[in-house]
Amino acid sequence: MTKTGRRALAAALALGLGAGAAQAEQIDVGMMLTLSGPPAALGTHIRDGFQLALEERGGKLGGFDVNLIVVDDELKPDVAVGKAKALVERDGADIVVGTVFSNVMMAVFKPVIDAGVVLVSPNAGPAPLAGKGCHPHHFNVAWQNDGNHEVLGRHATEQGYARLVLIAPNYQAGKDAMAGVKRFYEGEVADEIFTQLGQLDFSAELARIAALKPDAVYAFMPGGMGVNLVRQFAQAGLDMPFLSAFTVDETTLPATQDAALGMLAGAQWARDLDNPVNAAFVPSFEAKYGYAPSLYASQGYDAALILDAALAAAGTAEAGALSAAMKAADIATTRGAFTFGSNNFPVQDYHLVEAVKEGDAYVMKRVRTVFEDHADAYAAECRM
Repeated sequence: MTKTGRRALAAALALGLGAGAAQAEQIDVGMMLTLSGPPAALGTHIRDGFQLALEERGGKLGGFDVNLIVVDDELKPDVAVGKAKALVERDGADIVVGTVFSNVMMAVFKPVIDAGVVLVSPNAGPAPLAGKGCHPHHFNVAWQNDGNHEVLGRHATEQGYARLVLIAPNYQAGKDAMAGVKRFYEGEVADEIFTQLGQLDFSAELARIAALKPDAVYAFMPGGMGVNLVRQFAQAGLDMPFLSAFTVDETTLPATQDAALGMLAGAQWARDLDNPVNAAFVPSFEAKYGYAPSLYASQGYDAALILDAALAAAGTAEAGALSAAMKAADIATTRGAFTFGSNNFPVQDYHLVEAVKEGDAYVMKRVRTVFEDHADAYAAECRM
């Protein structure tokens, strides 16, 4: 029997005999992440978080044995398309979990969705897929791209910063980042600086910022880009607040260390969020992997928790039944109670966090909650 046939049979059994009927079958989960090059830490954290949750459940999700197939998209959209097709056509993936970067997500979205499987993003949340391009079988368990950036737009306004310079890579997530900041910033945007994705030398951009003399700078530079920007910012001696998202976090702090201390960021997760799932997750992750988890690690872990609950409820990985169960998800995660909005993106709290040193470790700690039960700005455009 083909994989499609098995999915249909599992769905029929689940509907006719109850959710437990199809749970003897193994499911194949394809995981596509960026696992090489300067941003590899982001994908590594997501993978490790997901695998920790899977291990804690005896290698099962929702009662199904899981065959996890992990591939590296290399941050190359053309490479990612080929590997996505291989996951769903050759490997028969029942579910695809990915991606890290939004340009890769935009490339693989159609081939995965067209294959009739559920696509679960543990990170990338491009605006087009939250709005008019939404789909019933696509879920984001992390955030819509704008969300964490909106935190600093609000914070900059509350701090009375009159002039702000924005810097981000020139791709979908960079554009979403700037849109997020500007949505809640009421001062003057002195400049919007777009760089190449993967750029590591920011001397020209920092000279431009110094000449503009803004009250603060806002940066979105994930992975190795963020490491270099923070180091070069400190070396340039720029005397202004450095605000960010996905630039200063536990994936970059091991390299930036003291240069990043005191820098503020926006996040939907922090290691000191007070809930039972998070209280268990942080020490378990550190004991397993020997490093501090980031928001990316929490997203990978939460993706597994949400799939576990949805698969148990659906009794099948068939896209229609699983999507309905995902949509109804209301479970405890590392962020606390979790629910999806109307466009299958999270409705959740967002926090201001700060880079600190705890013993020998550099980590992010929560300063305050900026938005509660916050939905993204594109949900109204989604017609599902």
